[in-house]
Amino acid sequence: MATITAPTPRTLPAILRNRAVAKLSLLALAAAILVPLADARWASGAWPDALTVDLSGPLTRTSDWIIDNRDSHPLFLYFFGHVSNAVVVSVRAVYLLLLAAGWAGVTAFGALIAWRVAGVRLALGTAAALLTCGLLGMWIPTMQTLALMVAAVLASVVVGALLGLAAGLSDRMDRVLRPVLDTMQVLPAFAYLLPVVLVFGIGVPAAVLATVVYAAPPMARLTALGLRGADKEVLEAVESLGSTARQRLLTARVPLARKELLLGLNQTIMMALSMAVIASVIGGGGLGDRVYQALASVDVGAALAAGTPIVLLAVVLDRVTGAAGEQRGDGRKALWAYAAVATLAVALAARLAGRVDWPDAWTVAIADPVNRVVDWMTAHLYSGVPVIGGTADWAARFTTWVLDPVRDGLQWLPWWSVLLIVAALAWLIGTWRTALTAVLAMAAIGALGVWDSSLDTLSQVLAAVAVTLVLGFATGVAAARSDRVERLLRPVLDVFQTMPQFVYLIPVVALFGVGRAPAVAAAVVYALPAVVRITAQGLRQVDPAALESARSLGATPAQQLRQVQLPLARPALLLALNQGVVLVLAVVIIGGLVGGGALGYDVVFGLAQGDLATGLVAGAAIVCLGLMLDRVTQPTGRRAKKGA
Repeated sequence: MATITAPTPRTLPAILRNRAVAKLSLLALAAAILVPLADARWASGAWPDALTVDLSGPLTRTSDWIIDNRDSHPLFLYFFGHVSNAVVVSVRAVYLLLLAAGWAGVTAFGALIAWRVAGVRLALGTAAALLTCGLLGMWIPTMQTLALMVAAVLASVVVGALLGLAAGLSDRMDRVLRPVLDTMQVLPAFAYLLPVVLVFGIGVPAAVLATVVYAAPPMARLTALGLRGADKEVLEAVESLGSTARQRLLTARVPLARKELLLGLNQTIMMALSMAVIASVIGGGGLGDRVYQALASVDVGAALAAGTPIVLLAVVLDRVTGAAGEQRGDGRKALWAYAAVATLAVALAARLAGRVDWPDAWTVAIADPVNRVVDWMTAHLYSGVPVIGGTADWAARFTTWVLDPVRDGLQWLPWWSVLLIVAALAWLIGTWRTALTAVLAMAAIGALGVWDSSLDTLSQVLAAVAVTLVLGFATGVAAARSDRVERLLRPVLDVFQTMPQFVYLIPVVALFGVGRAPAVAAAVVYALPAVVRITAQGLRQVDPAALESARSLGATPAQQLRQVQLPLARPALLLALNQGVVLVLAVVIIGGLVGGGALGYDVVFGLAQGDLATGLVAGAAIVCLGLMLDRVTQPTGRRAKKGA
């Protein structure tokens, strides 16, 4: 029997049946109605004062109330006070334990753990990294950072595991926690410093708790992922044996999710180290404090001396925890027992020999030689280099030709046109909910009264993202098409990805001085590894059958790339774009420490001067800017399904 199908309606022109064009048409219609009304009500192109909410008064009063009642109100005496004391006691206990073990005991413990989980090579690398910290004269600051790290990581793992457990076992909790974790992951690290300073003041408790808030989400996400991804057949088999829900969790779900749990631990450690360094701005101490003080005085040599142990710690912790994730679970109790006994023996031997503290005679001062090199660079490379010009010339030209025009162009646009552009981009790549979220986030920035500063920060982000994508896509394509290039890049990308954000400011200050261009350069270097890795992985995962088909039709390598690999790798490329934007924003904000200005400067100024109103408003604007950029660059699952 013949099937009769209804005729396809042809009342609309063909171009309007395109989903993207239809969205833009509806947006243009709404703009045609709303823009004249807005222009009649607020003729100026600047954000209207009538739509601005002055929060400085309420925030100042709130800050004053907290400061006045911090020592007397029951909320602080019986809750926040106990939390603060517990943090101080925990960090101090770990620090005293590390000092008691001495440099020899700590080095032996780290090397033995590395040897048991990954072999002799990593054990020697771990020992060399820890000894280098002592050689640079940074043993005590390194132990301070490690103590803060241990306390923060333990708390982050507990909090993250509990949240992940709730989300992994309950669909309702998963739906509730998902937007919270999404928001927390796109927030720049500096945004976490402000609320904890308001409650706990400057010091170690604020630094640890800010680190916990920043580092817990990866543990929660990966715990939930591991529990939800457990093999259904295994769970059904365990349930058929009459086990309770608690027994199924402990004997099946958790063991099956071991790889995800250890990956969550790895990510939590890396983020905690990054945040522990940034938290030096609010009194965290340790290596981060040394870097911060050196950057404040533009002492590149001292900054490098303190920054090198941070990088070494990051690389060692990443390698050891990554290797532990690949290791089988057998013998873990014996591992810790052996490590504890060996550490105790080495520490006692060092104490009997009078070598508990790192000897001053074994310290190598690199600050002065590095500063002499920087002075030579200033004299010979900053300017006056024939043909190509110096690094200062490059920074000045980039500022004049790129940063200034982009910033001036954004600030010249009427405020309603910026909202329309944001709405169009977010709706094209997502849904109307995505567009509404992005527009509301951008409008909140205007309402906070920091419209121009936010556009200045946005101009730096856009410039840095453009440079990052050009370099990242080109390098990723080269790595995807050549195994040799991929092998050469892998160790470089590994090191770059494990370096905390703070450390990237050191080389750019040495090369470019201070200003907006160095902040952009640091952001590019920080975001580049992630873009390169995601691009290369996406291109390598393209279906080999599609490439073989293209080759059989006589396509050249360039044609295969343009017509097959890039289109099929589009989701990975969009993910690279999204990650590049989020990572760039994080470092552009920190660039306020080296003259980046805009919102980053407001946050640093607020923290340094105790002006919490300025700092909190700027931090809230950073949150909104990060949320807007995430929504504009992150496709939604609904859009992917509809093929829009």
